[in-house]
Amino acid sequence: MLLKAREESNELLICRSLNKRMNLTEKERRHYLNLEKGYEGEIQFDKLSENLHEERYIINDLLLEVNNSYFQIDTLIISQGAIHLLDIKNFKGDYYLELDKLYAVTTGREYKNPVDQLKRSAALFRQLLQNLKQNYLVETSVIFVNPEFTLYQAPMDQPFIFPTQVNRFLRDLDKTPSRLNDGHRKLAQKLISLHQTVHPFMKLPKYDYDFLQKGIYCRCCHSLMIYRKNYHFECEKCGEHEEIESAILRNVEEFKLLFPDRKVTTQSIYEWCKVGLNKKTINRILRKHYTTFGKTSDTFYE
Repeated sequence: MLLKAREESNELLICRSLNKRMNLTEKERRHYLNLEKGYEGEIQFDKLSENLHEERYIINDLLLEVNNSYFQIDTLIISQGAIHLLDIKNFKGDYYLELDKLYAVTTGREYKNPVDQLKRSAALFRQLLQNLKQNYLVETSVIFVNPEFTLYQAPMDQPFIFPTQVNRFLRDLDKTPSRLNDGHRKLAQKLISLHQTVHPFMKLPKYDYDFLQKGIYCRCCHSLMIYRKNYHFECEKCGEHEEIESAILRNVEEFKLLFPDRKVTTQSIYEWCKVGLNKKTINRILRKHYTTFGKTSDTFYE
């Protein structure tokens, strides 16, 4: 049973928006693309785990805090006899391990060993369970989902699940009998309630409103969209069409995400969207979907 669906993180959403609206440095763009690739891998694993039949609670994207230490869990599965912490990796290409350090074969570039991160998360999670007076076996695995990934010199005692083993891992998990009780349900609900919605250590490029490209960008290919005077927007690159109301609301949410301290007003959204719509249309959409505060020129929406 899926109790918490996976969502794109604010860090990914902000970086995706900035990638469209400004020139990122090479380092910033690489970080953004890694976020996109990681999310794609997590979604890929989610589709595979949908086939689990035995009673289990699945909680995705948990950000938890213990004694001012934050840790993230890609996928947490509560079974009858154990809790599984899964770290999903979408690495592509050839890598090798040497003295517990991870390197790319082609470039020799060093990467963080995912086992180190997983060990830290598991230790903090066990500490959290102790604080909650819960006693569960915690099992950990690093799941490599990309079929074009190879890891050389991997010790057999490491908690790696390679692409050719993922389906078997899930089948074996599903073969293990699991019956959940009220204690499992309460623990799952407690963990979800402890989820932190804002990550304090997001790696974001520096950006300024005045230097960002304004306009409405395609939700599919992220190219700039053009307003057609028959109540829709069109992307000339991929042919995507989007109704006016949907496009405006999507841009309002992007504006709120990037500039949480700025008020949403008819004028601010008019300037942010920078399309051939009149302000009355934008005002009508805002009044329909948001709560109105203030009067006349001081009106804003939340």
